[in-house]
Amino acid sequence: MSAQTISSEYLATEHKLTVSFRVLLALYAIIPLCLLLQVFDAWLGQGVLRENLPSSPEHFLLFQILFGTPHIIASAIVLVSNTEYLKFYRVKLVLMTVALALFFGVGSLFISYRAFYLLVAAWTVYHVLKQQHGVARGVCHLPNWAFYLLLWLSVAAGLFVYIGIFLKNSLDTQQAEWVKHAAAGLCLGLGFSTVLCQRYVGTRFGKLFLWSNTLLVLSSFYFYVQQYYFLAILVPRLVHDATAYIFYVTHDYNRHEAKPQNVLYRWSARCNLHIVVVLPVLSFALAFVLQRYGDAAVNVMTNYLFGVEFRKVITVGLLGYLALMHYYTEAFTWKQGSPYRRFIAFSK
Repeated sequence: MSAQTISSEYLATEHKLTVSFRVLLALYAIIPLCLLLQVFDAWLGQGVLRENLPSSPEHFLLFQILFGTPHIIASAIVLVSNTEYLKFYRVKLVLMTVALALFFGVGSLFISYRAFYLLVAAWTVYHVLKQQHGVARGVCHLPNWAFYLLLWLSVAAGLFVYIGIFLKNSLDTQQAEWVKHAAAGLCLGLGFSTVLCQRYVGTRFGKLFLWSNTLLVLSSFYFYVQQYYFLAILVPRLVHDATAYIFYVTHDYNRHEAKPQNVLYRWSARCNLHIVVVLPVLSFALAFVLQRYGDAAVNVMTNYLFGVEFRKVITVGLLGYLALMHYYTEAFTWKQGSPYRRFIAFSK
């Protein structure tokens, strides 16, 4: 099945809603806002904010409910609620599901938990930053070598920041310092490379986008060094997730506004719910319910039916699977020529 075989009545001949590059760039305003907040807290607040913000991985459940899980669930809803997309990508979805099952099933016999964690962390950081660099590529028009130089420096630096935050309780003093120095060196390289590569960007707007992605990583490193761990994670996650929702909502509006094409939007139309709010509200609600009550509900059922309990079936099993499939599918579902892109147009 090719993109051209998607039924003609589903194709958007006129995009009523567009993805604005100015709006996407405006999301990076979270960087100076968080910097001002940190400076105010350090100079005038005597670190009260830092002491009261979540500071360890065990404290990040609320963060996951607000920023991590919802957009992953939203991505899955866009895919599974449109049967044409499922048919179009069914082979890739089945093969990746089997690959993940084999890798984590068989691999768990030979690969340590720490190695698994680092692999997933690397994929997470790559996914987050690849999206932002991919979006900026539309206005920066960098040569391939410059694009990938900045991308991989960003990913490498971001990975060390991620490790320094999420594994800080399991690193000894020397390891923690090594991670911090590695991140610092990569951030210096990223800054220098951005100065080098900006000459290839022909517009002021494009240079703003270029530096915004660099500052996304540099600011995260700064907050990490200052031990504002929550802000270090918040900055890239908020920009990434908000960018994703802009694409999802734009896609759904252009596809379903004139005539709802699936059960979800036919139901929401009968309930007089605006298309723009349906996916965000549903995905946030599902994220909260699954994160907060999913494991307990499964334990009650399995204990009643089989007399045994299975730990973290939802929060690790289901949501972990959805996250990895999200990283995989987002690499190709929004590319030029895909069925998704028929409902996306850009404006400055």
